[in-house]
Amino acid sequence: MSNRLLFVGTTICSNRCFIPHHFTSRSCFCSGTLRNQTNMESDEVVVVAHPHLLDTKIAAIRNAGPPKLQVIADFDATLTKYRVNGSRGQSSHGLLQQENPEYNNKRRELFEYYHPLEFSPAIPIEQKTKLMEEWWGKTHSLLIEGGLTYDGIRQSVADSTIAFREGVVELFEFLEKRDIPVLIFSAGLADIIEEVLRQKVHRLFKNVKIVSNRMVFDDNSHLVSFKGKTIHSLNKNEHALDMAAPLHEQLGDLDGPTYENASVKTRRNVILLGDHIGDLRMSDGLNYENRISVGFLNDNVENSIDSYREAFDVVYLNDAPMWGVVKLVSQLCPGGD
Repeated sequence: MSNRLLFVGTTICSNRCFIPHHFTSRSCFCSGTLRNQTNMESDEVVVVAHPHLLDTKIAAIRNAGPPKLQVIADFDATLTKYRVNGSRGQSSHGLLQQENPEYNNKRRELFEYYHPLEFSPAIPIEQKTKLMEEWWGKTHSLLIEGGLTYDGIRQSVADSTIAFREGVVELFEFLEKRDIPVLIFSAGLADIIEEVLRQKVHRLFKNVKIVSNRMVFDDNSHLVSFKGKTIHSLNKNEHALDMAAPLHEQLGDLDGPTYENASVKTRRNVILLGDHIGDLRMSDGLNYENRISVGFLNDNVENSIDSYREAFDVVYLNDAPMWGVVKLVSQLCPGGD
């Protein structure tokens, strides 16, 4: 099976939440009516390893109310689709095309060298962290040396195949109405993420903050440097919150609430969205009370399902849409429009 998972003997609720029978609970996070289903095969499968624990977290977060809640989300392959039109979708870093193709080739060579090291089990984390800092530093230098402009970013996004999952806009709108902040954590480039939002969503979200590497441009819109400490794949967590910038400030919309860093840190209930187990570290800098972790297992399902099922409270398989998370937050924040 390429990107499908076959559960033999599962319980499926009316909201399409799948719980294998070897889990003893018959409760379901989406409160759907459960019915038995055998030999079920589906492109959109949800796995909940510990339903009772999840129920307890849902009750605690619901009782605390929206003022205590925040959402922390990875960007690439979490908010965005893993596959677009049958092919691997582009990342916010990978979509960038420089005017001089020589620099694209140099960045690709860096990827081919460092990417295997990022996932090598033989390299200690301290050494691997230094390698990631080295990789990101060299890549950023190539972007500056190659004369990247903001017009180049706009064109790269326009030419890209990057796309949001269905339901992401509705999720953001739901959270915005309830003044619940969303922190988008990414080891990519904040300016590109903002441009993707501009071009693909065509609207602003006052509650969204981008925690990622932010560019500095001169008066001629040429990239000249990067702000602050580099955020790479192994250090993107709430310790990097000082680099966050409200999205609406970048777009010139100053109406509505803003979310200062200190205020965000007082929101001790968290929904965390990620596509890698390492994304669970995004909440390391936050002294949270309750966290519901939602994982998107997009590929290599059969080899990774066991580790994802134990790491995340909820796991969506096969590049699933965001509708299940919309349902979840509607349970956590009932009432209102």
